[in-house]
Amino acid sequence: MCGIIGYVGHREARPLLLAGLEKLEYRGYDSAGISVLREGRIDAVRAVGNLAALRRALAARDERLGPVEPGAATVALAEPPAVATGIGHTRWATHGRVTEANAHPHFDTADRVHVVVNGIVENYVALKSRLSDIGAEFTSETDAEVIAHLIAHHLAQGSLVEAVSAAYAELRGHYAFVAMSADEPGVLVGARKECPLVVGRGDGEQFIGSAIPAFLRETRLVQYVSDDEIVVLRPGEVEFRTSDGERLERAVDEIDWDAEMAEKQGYETFMLKEIHEQADAVADTLGERAARPDGIDLGDVSPASAAAGARAIDDELLRSVRRIVIVACGTSYHAGLLGRYAIEEWGRVPVEVDIASEYRYRNPLVGPGDLVIGISQSGETADTLAAVRIARDRGAAVLAVTNIMGSQLTRDADGVLYTRAGLEIGVAATKTFVSQVVAMYLLALRLAELRDAVPRERLVELVGEVKALPHLITELLAGTGDELERVAGTLYSADFFLYIGRHAGLPAALEGALKLKEISYIATDAYAAGEMKHGPIALLDESTPVVVVATESPVLEKLVSNIQEVRARGARVIAIATDGDADIDTHADEVIRVPRTDPMLAPLLAVIPLQLLAYHIARRRGLNVDQPRNLAKTVTVE
Repeated sequence: MCGIIGYVGHREARPLLLAGLEKLEYRGYDSAGISVLREGRIDAVRAVGNLAALRRALAARDERLGPVEPGAATVALAEPPAVATGIGHTRWATHGRVTEANAHPHFDTADRVHVVVNGIVENYVALKSRLSDIGAEFTSETDAEVIAHLIAHHLAQGSLVEAVSAAYAELRGHYAFVAMSADEPGVLVGARKECPLVVGRGDGEQFIGSAIPAFLRETRLVQYVSDDEIVVLRPGEVEFRTSDGERLERAVDEIDWDAEMAEKQGYETFMLKEIHEQADAVADTLGERAARPDGIDLGDVSPASAAAGARAIDDELLRSVRRIVIVACGTSYHAGLLGRYAIEEWGRVPVEVDIASEYRYRNPLVGPGDLVIGISQSGETADTLAAVRIARDRGAAVLAVTNIMGSQLTRDADGVLYTRAGLEIGVAATKTFVSQVVAMYLLALRLAELRDAVPRERLVELVGEVKALPHLITELLAGTGDELERVAGTLYSADFFLYIGRHAGLPAALEGALKLKEISYIATDAYAAGEMKHGPIALLDESTPVVVVATESPVLEKLVSNIQEVRARGARVIAIATDGDADIDTHADEVIRVPRTDPMLAPLLAVIPLQLLAYHIARRRGLNVDQPRNLAKTVTVE
């Protein structure tokens, strides 16, 4: 969830870039940098940490170097000196460690082309090898740097916009980037592939950013960049092109956001914004880890600062592990439950899942040969920290799954598998949950590959299905919002809900019920559907909505029998089903469909309409979904 800002115009660029980066801080980041064209060369300053660290680095640079002397320019300015050009970036590490060298902007070998990039370049390995062979010298560990070298390579044959177009044709992945060249002052060129990019129009000046808040205090006139488009910014004009060079017309919209709405990017709440960011969060969590078509590379999971005596969570350990124990709380516990199904199904390793607050007070049988996975969005959950410390003291290896670099969990663990959801402001977890589940899928597939637990053809199929998840989430969100709002309008006055599911659908039902409890304050229970006759069926009558996770699964027929038991008691059934399953229509009062995918992945998609259902019910009840009563984002006490 990195942030981009660019400026070309008649004012000094640096203050505008820093102000824009400040407005993108809510997205979360671990380093930042800016590049500004000064007297024919590009001056870049980068720093690890927050913007205060970047400001200190800029001050130190000014004190050390002073202003550029006249005559020191390597290339004469083609525009009047009043024209300023610059780009800035806040980085949330996805590829490469948190270091100054890995911070953006990145540049080519001659330091003439600078770029800022959001997203993932999936084919960076092949591009890096080819560019290195023709003389490119790489200075970072990132995939993003290849874009600067690739543009510089093509710049020898044309203008910056032509070079960007040629480079774009060679890139694979999901990304947005903005490029500048010392040889073309007063020009910025941006491109987008499935990551946001928006232009801000001014009078004799133009802005470009990953989100409107980056330039909102300067202009409310915007133009949106679409996928497979190239945009060229000059002080007096903005030109849109297709990736093939065809000129496009683009309307200018005027927005009426206030400061708070700007941070929400036009959504009415942070929770709704974060629900709609889930495709990006999943794509970033997958990233380069799923670059191969026939397997998963988890990369370096060694934390920057680990407990003394940390052991490597490497391929050898994953091949030999005898058992996995997952400890977590709340939403993270539900992610662990889904992870158990995937790891046992694909990796063929036995898995136990424990609520961390209970595990820490047991006398657990755990030790050498076990891998204990602690899942915590914040990395500071007190019960989860206590649980992993017990396991580590008894000889187990510990893997942290967390969203926050440098958190205590990363320091207590032997290895870390980071989710890449970016900052989540809403108290009720949404995008961090789906990112945790995807991290579990990645681990399960890596285990499957290392242990030869599934045939190679099946592994290729599963990797492809996992990589398609961001597109399926986008499709799902585009098609279900109005329908779920309508259904919520018929249910919001109910005083009790029951959620049921079977197999991997059960954790999805548990998570959907938790969302409704958290933000609507409605009494809600969630149960394994096969246990209905063992008690919960007594709660049902004509006034009870029963939400069923009924996506395609090995036990769907048995689940349908449970639905019939529910309907026989007069309860109203709302089913989350797989697209194309017409049979479910005869068993449910309302059917919300999710795109077809592998049955093990379907519960992740099913959770998204459950989030939206809870959201719309809570809003109909007039409640604050971002800050539900009695709850905190991070639970640092027992």
